[in-house]
Amino acid sequence: MKELSLHILDLAENGITAGASLIRIHVNEILSENTLTIQIQDNGNGIPLAMIENITDPFVTTRTTRRVGMGLSLFKAAAERCNGRFEITSEQGKGTLTNGSFQHDHIDRAPLGDMPSTLVSLMAGYPEIDIEYTHLYDGLNFTFDTREIRAELDGIPLNEPAVLQHLKKAIKQELDHIKGS
Repeated sequence: MKELSLHILDLAENGITAGASLIRIHVNEILSENTLTIQIQDNGNGIPLAMIENITDPFVTTRTTRRVGMGLSLFKAAAERCNGRFEITSEQGKGTLTNGSFQHDHIDRAPLGDMPSTLVSLMAGYPEIDIEYTHLYDGLNFTFDTREIRAELDGIPLNEPAVLQHLKKAIKQELDHIKGS
């Protein structure tokens, strides 16, 4: 994938397909340590223990609608290609935690990409799902939580086009702020 945000979108959708009501996305960029870490955690059904060992094999999937599952294998390859690591832990009935770390300045590391659009895509497609997004950039922090946004909206749907447009702009501004752009 051309952007890491597309991996994040794919893995979040995997969690939603697995019955998650909450997706936690955590991005941590520590330039002094030359690291980028991405964690996606869900409270879905989890991955059966018998599958966890081979879950990054592209021909292993928990879905019954198709026989291949490229998302985890591509994310793992992206991390390992950039002197990083990939880890996945899952407990049936409790959810899954996927963790990928990257050498921040590695020549082969894809850009993080358009996180505001990724988050808006998730909110538009799955307005009933809670999304908690935290982005740390050299010690500065931005947190976005749809539960808080819903409380402020007082009954206006999260996937209302004007709301999504406003949220996308606000998320971009906050990410630009912590990155000093």
